[in-house]
Amino acid sequence: MLGQTVTASTILSASRVVLLIPLWYCLSGSFENNRSWGAAIVALGVLTDFLDGYLARRLHQVSELGKIVDPVADKIAVGGLALMLVWLDNLPVWFFVLVIVRDVLILAGGIYIKRQKNIIVQSSMPGKLAVGATAAVLFLATLQIEQLRTLEELLIWLSVFLLVLSFVLYTQRLMIGRAVMIKESDGNS
Repeated sequence: MLGQTVTASTILSASRVVLLIPLWYCLSGSFENNRSWGAAIVALGVLTDFLDGYLARRLHQVSELGKIVDPVADKIAVGGLALMLVWLDNLPVWFFVLVIVRDVLILAGGIYIKRQKNIIVQSSMPGKLAVGATAAVLFLATLQIEQLRTLEELLIWLSVFLLVLSFVLYTQRLMIGRAVMIKESDGNS
């Protein structure tokens, strides 16, 4: 049974979590080009995020496990990298808290909907844009290039806007789903 659900796509998704180990080595190290190597690992993580979904669709291996592993791996990878950058004083603590709180609330809402309706809520376009903007912020914070500080600041604020927008839209979808569940249960009484 396990062999039926573990696919190349789920392995790619899980690899994002494993990439946190060499990423920490690069960010905390003092060897030549350590930040460039760290940024390359971040880019590799972003590439795996693109490839896992592409392969799942292309190989017809979209699975319930993959629908869970992919966003959870994303949240762990983003949270882990953001925590590293906060620890190294390369990212504002408030931004880290915003990203983590939003992700925890969305994860909790997703678990709730899965248990109540047995469906997995897919991410929305604003959610994907928020993740992309956040990834760009984390990439630039990893690089630590002085000439890109203004771009990094602009991307932080764009990311904040998209994170809040996607959370509001997700909450609306959750509430509509909850309203439908209440209406269905009232009709079955």
